[in-house]
Amino acid sequence: MTDAPLHIDTFDATRRRGMALVFLAGVLWSTMGLGIRLIDEAGVWQIMFYRSISLSLFLGTVIALRSGRNPFAMARATGLPGLVGALGLIAAYSGAIFAIQTTSVANAMLLFAVAPFLAAVLGRIVLGERVRRATWFGIAVAMIGVAVMVSDQGGQGTFSGNIAALGSALGFAVFTVALRRGRSTEMLPAVFLSGLLAVLLTGAVCVFTGASLVLTAWDGGVALTMGVFQVGMGLMCYTIGSKTVPAVELTLLSLAEVVLGPVWVWLVLGETVGATTLLGGGILLGAIIGNALSGTRRRTPVHMP
Repeated sequence: MTDAPLHIDTFDATRRRGMALVFLAGVLWSTMGLGIRLIDEAGVWQIMFYRSISLSLFLGTVIALRSGRNPFAMARATGLPGLVGALGLIAAYSGAIFAIQTTSVANAMLLFAVAPFLAAVLGRIVLGERVRRATWFGIAVAMIGVAVMVSDQGGQGTFSGNIAALGSALGFAVFTVALRRGRSTEMLPAVFLSGLLAVLLTGAVCVFTGASLVLTAWDGGVALTMGVFQVGMGLMCYTIGSKTVPAVELTLLSLAEVVLGPVWVWLVLGETVGATTLLGGGILLGAIIGNALSGTRRRTPVHMP
């Protein structure tokens, strides 16, 4: 009997630590918009090239230290699901950078948030996973919010940027479903693989299109820093924290990325949010929060990042 309170306290402490790490991951991810805005001249593929170099070096080191194994061997062990997931992440990364460069950060961040709904649909098609009625309703409401947001083509928003943001969300959904297909709960080797492939692919694109691989010290420094802190450390915190946090809380905590992203560019650069974005984004966030909270009435599923 005397051991029970200690056990409960330890469990609660572990869960609080996991929640703090997941929230920190959302905060780190939320700086992407500001990072892209701070780049002066570099294009999508140049940013991706430099960011992928630092991401690969960072994650390779983390994987080796955490597991004591060869990160290249672990990346190969993910097999076809890992390869598909890595390519999905590359699409997500490139779409996100293009979206932020061509539409408002608020628009881009809010549209990224449809990824869980897209993953639910892909999981139903590819894996035969059951989708709850509440999730189908949430998807329908979310699509209304998206339609409201992309209907405004004036001011900060552009159609191509909005489409790229949705493409980015689809890429992350592909990554999520690929990990489920491979029954993998460890995302870091697949992300490491995505970094390696991105270095090769974006480097080739830069050479083919004539884009210089030599950036200014400022642009190169910002891109390299994003690879370590914004992507690498964010994923590390999320991977560790998500193992002890229920899926419903993961969904809500990850909204820190969506909410804080526009705040950073407003505070630093004065970028404001339009009324249409606020209306459509409010509908979208309501759908996400409603779907997450509806899951509390059911047994919390095992989270697959």
